[in-house]
Amino acid sequence: MQPSGSDNFADKLFTPGRFGILLALLVFAAFPQVILGPETFIARDFGFFAYPLAHFQQDCLRQGQLPFWNPYNNCGVPFLAQWNTMPLYPPALFYLALPLAWSLGMFSLLHLWFAGLGMFLLARRWSGRNFAAAFAGVAFAFNGFTLNLLMWPSHIATFAWLPWVVLAAELAWREGGPKIILAAFAGSMQMLAGGPETILFTWLIVSALWLQQLVIHGGRAALLRRFPLVIGLVIALTAEQLLPFLDLVAHAQRTAGFADLRWSMPGWGWANFLVPMAFGSTVTEGIFFQHGQYWTSSYYLGLGTLWLALLAFRAGRESVVSKDKLRSLGAIAITGLVLALGDNTPVLPALRQLLPQLSFITYPIKYFAVVIFAAPLLAALALADFPNVQARLRPLGAILFALILGIIGWTQFAPMVGDQPHAALLNGLSRAAFLLLTGMLLLALTRPASSRLLLATPLLLILTAWLDVYTHEPAQNPTVPPWVYQPGISRERLGLNPQPELGGARAMVSPMAANEFINFAASDPKNNFLAKRLGYCADANVLDAVPKVDGFFSLTPRESDSVLSLFYTTTNASYPRLEDFLGVAQITAPDNVLHWQTRNRFLPLVTAGQSPVFLDDAAALRALTGNDFDGSRLVFLPPELKPFVTVSNHTAARILSSRFGYQTVDIEAEADAPSLVVIAQTYYHNWQARLDDSNVRQPLLRANVAFQAVQIPAGRHRVHLSYHDRAFQIGAVLSGLAWLGSLLALGRWRRQP
Repeated sequence: MQPSGSDNFADKLFTPGRFGILLALLVFAAFPQVILGPETFIARDFGFFAYPLAHFQQDCLRQGQLPFWNPYNNCGVPFLAQWNTMPLYPPALFYLALPLAWSLGMFSLLHLWFAGLGMFLLARRWSGRNFAAAFAGVAFAFNGFTLNLLMWPSHIATFAWLPWVVLAAELAWREGGPKIILAAFAGSMQMLAGGPETILFTWLIVSALWLQQLVIHGGRAALLRRFPLVIGLVIALTAEQLLPFLDLVAHAQRTAGFADLRWSMPGWGWANFLVPMAFGSTVTEGIFFQHGQYWTSSYYLGLGTLWLALLAFRAGRESVVSKDKLRSLGAIAITGLVLALGDNTPVLPALRQLLPQLSFITYPIKYFAVVIFAAPLLAALALADFPNVQARLRPLGAILFALILGIIGWTQFAPMVGDQPHAALLNGLSRAAFLLLTGMLLLALTRPASSRLLLATPLLLILTAWLDVYTHEPAQNPTVPPWVYQPGISRERLGLNPQPELGGARAMVSPMAANEFINFAASDPKNNFLAKRLGYCADANVLDAVPKVDGFFSLTPRESDSVLSLFYTTTNASYPRLEDFLGVAQITAPDNVLHWQTRNRFLPLVTAGQSPVFLDDAAALRALTGNDFDGSRLVFLPPELKPFVTVSNHTAARILSSRFGYQTVDIEAEADAPSLVVIAQTYYHNWQARLDDSNVRQPLLRANVAFQAVQIPAGRHRVHLSYHDRAFQIGAVLSGLAWLGSLLALGRWRRQP
């Protein structure tokens, strides 16, 4: 089917360059305060995870160190191996090199723009139409789910690469040559951005499309070898990040049986596709959340995208390629929607029984990411084949309008506990208006372009889709002045004495306070953050260089998690003698979660002379919680270490000095007899110990279930602990060779005629 004159005008209007400018203007219109600098993002994980850890990483790089280890949280925890901290993602240099209060929010917005541009190019290839691609690009960048990802720089960066990887991989298996290298580069950039679930979804989508092409083209040899080559190159190019991550997973608290089905899409969640503020409230920082769904503040597609995506199943009658793509996209969308429902259907629980590894994906709503990928492409295919689907436009629009009215009635006459019926009413009426406006514009597309207004219909349709999403609920990403992130604010205001310092003493958020922080949210985002920052909630303590017992990380060493779980699986756990060993100088006051109470009995983080007691971990955990545990006189070691420990009794030993760095500990000790030196820092196998100036490694012992100990001979000695990530070192060599080989191959291909 040949495009009409108006279609030709629309396709000429939305060239890649012009679309990039349009998308940039829409991003600016949505977030001018962030781009110009007077405000920055604050809500939820942006303030309590992303910003503090970016600040820590920036500080490490200024000292000429890679951030392998974070000594401020969880009594020490691997940092680079976490993956979602983005330590090796090249574009992260943007926010690491520039003032963080502006650059981190800008980093997220640049990836929002990059996401829309990638979807434009992919939809343009699949639909053959610039206008359809432009609609898809805006729909992919501006929907409730994608906008929610802005609070996680890692997630929005990974998600932004999704359409680019799909596009590059398809070109690679079709054309080969340098396209294989370019696809591997795109895949490696997404891999280094560090959102594991999105990366998994991306390669499942690409694999499904590749298998479909194998079936269609009869398993051609080129198709068979090119795609696996891309995967192999991506793994090799990113080995420096993958190997430390896999090493941490092998030693972390999450296992194949780990299951968390919280925050699934509710069974009635379909209503939020049409009335996004149905069945929820805005009590949390003024952000709307569905009841029981707090991972994403929205998964609203936009009425235009939803309408066109549903129409798309009538498209593709004249294009075999479109039919193939429609089948794939339809299957992807339906699969993602069903899995997002979590335990509200038997599908995901059954799949987890068959594939226990799926239990690593927490919060089933994340599966909705594949719906967000498929829906804009379906909408683009519908617009590209609009004459074949327009007959269903009015009937489907009438159904959607009736459903909106029905949902409005539902929220008014049968509201749920905690609902805001008035807000839902206004929201539903405004969506009904947007549906009517969208319908008028879609009908205008069916008419000959007899005026300039009709020629502008494609642009008006895209702007309406953007405005629909922009206004669909209160701001998902509220902003505040950047000064709230100023380092040292809480340290200065609290004036704690003794002050927790790296290597000196720690703060401890009590279990009761940790639970209060989860359930408490002030209506004003700025006050919410500042109040919780005074309580050192999540990872906010990093901004004040205050070490503490707990933290907010996806993965922690298994033994460390078992010790901290003694405190944080209940709200009233208190083990004073264990707190002494952990060096807790300040703990949340029992009467106010924002006040601190001084503890005077805490031990230094490095002690010596303890008598070893050999217990398995279960018995040691029980002993650590007893009132007779004295960390200055006893240390619990695993029974398998007994042949390697010559110390048998309490000895006369003392610590002369100790100094903690980000990934080093230097200790000077003196002992009258062979003794144990115990360090209240998380044990992890990448730590190495050396004695005096010797290059010979000393055995680093796992003490008190999750901490460190070193045996020293009699006399005065220096103990040097340092973090050496062997997996990173091996991966760096592999990645370096892979990058070098890929660049040489790319250069060779470019020189060929």
